[in-house]
Amino acid sequence: MNIDFAARGILTGLVVAGLTAISTPAQAEENDLVNATLWTQTSVEFKATSLAAYKLAEIMLDRALEDKNWTAATEQGEAYQEKPVAVILDVDETVLDNTAYEAWLIKANASYSSKTWAPYVNSAISKPIAGSKEFIDYARSKGVEIFYVSNRKAGEEEGTRKNLVDLGYYVNDKIDTILVRGEKEEWGSDKTSRRAYVAKDYRVALIIGDNLGDFVEARDATVADRAALIDTYNDYWSTKWITVANPMYGSWEAATFGYDFKLPNDEKRKMKLDAMEYWEPKE
Repeated sequence: MNIDFAARGILTGLVVAGLTAISTPAQAEENDLVNATLWTQTSVEFKATSLAAYKLAEIMLDRALEDKNWTAATEQGEAYQEKPVAVILDVDETVLDNTAYEAWLIKANASYSSKTWAPYVNSAISKPIAGSKEFIDYARSKGVEIFYVSNRKAGEEEGTRKNLVDLGYYVNDKIDTILVRGEKEEWGSDKTSRRAYVAKDYRVALIIGDNLGDFVEARDATVADRAALIDTYNDYWSTKWITVANPMYGSWEAATFGYDFKLPNDEKRKMKLDAMEYWEPKE
């Protein structure tokens, strides 16, 4: 899932210590992205978590195929029972692993920027998220169509297609199944209109993603609002909606600083710390 924020909550820059006659070398600030990227890129626990999500998706897909009243799309209209079946997947951190880009941000002391993200996407070097290709192959063996609904921009669609095809992912070459932001005028960062576009002609069996907005409209939702949405759609999670873990970025982070991406990084970090509950040891 790529969220094209003007500046994501990544702490970058240099701290120059010691305003004395003798200068000391600058030291890199603590970067909130390090552990999350390291875990996602190197840990067997992340791989196991992703494999588990996609194994669950196979089980739930079988249930969906047996029940023609089953739909994962809240946008699904009436008389959908006899429509062909489709699955909607997000791309970034759901199908494609972009930790190489996140690691570069850390190494370069840089913040997310569309100016660096676009060439990364168009280089088509992202790796597969564990279990995603196997699930898609399984779905295709059942005759299920695959739609990739991504907030990558229209100019990044061909790079996305190349990356998927190079990795052996199924991409329909007869119809457009890579639905990116801005491809149509009404397709903004909110994915509701694109889910509705798929649901118009297909019964949506599953939605798979790493961010709340992949499943339901949640723009500018507060931390409390997001928690309420979990409760509202309790019956969807882990049945019709399957989540893949992404500790690196997402609206979960932005909600803690009110989606105000113009705030200085240190102020965003303070707001993130304030959003957490703390244990206070007894003296």
